[in-house]
Amino acid sequence: MNVYHLRGPAPYYTNSFVIVTDKGNAVAVDPAPAADEIDRLLGEKNAKLTHIFLTHGHFDHVYSVEELRRRWNCPVWLDPADAKGNELYPVAKSDACYEDGTPIQVDEAEFTPWHTPGHTAGSWIIECAGLLFAGDTLFAGGVGRTDLEGGSPAEQRVSLKKIKGLPLPDDTTVLPGHGDFTTLGQEKTENPYLMFV
Repeated sequence: MNVYHLRGPAPYYTNSFVIVTDKGNAVAVDPAPAADEIDRLLGEKNAKLTHIFLTHGHFDHVYSVEELRRRWNCPVWLDPADAKGNELYPVAKSDACYEDGTPIQVDEAEFTPWHTPGHTAGSWIIECAGLLFAGDTLFAGGVGRTDLEGGSPAEQRVSLKKIKGLPLPDDTTVLPGHGDFTTLGQEKTENPYLMFV
């Protein structure tokens, strides 16, 4: 399994990821770059896109979802709460939804999702092989805003407490939706939002 990091367009520069299994199947997490850019990577790695995982439905995380779904005829995993088809939440249809704590197997790669509402009602984090795809739930030194449609400070606090209690080691690499990568241990000791819930 190999993991590739791509960035979406300005001004958001959303962190996006493509995971390619040993058998050449690929998972796109929050595909914000243009579909052609993702397809170029897939072509270089001789990989086929089989899954699209969304941490939540905000527009800056889903720029190329519909084009990739059309080109590759692959399912989009998105919480129905974030499948609204409006300006803030452009994706209108979810093909599948996560179950809290239930792994999704893609060849040798095991993806375990946890529901973490707060930034949006349909926010999820996803762990795979020591990597935590955190979307806009958790940043290096911060958390996602809760003042947009679907956000809830109260739910965010519950979700952050849940993250602290997950059976994940401190050296788990946190891959947030924006900004620098970090570790779960560092956020537990330095991120004030996570320290004091």
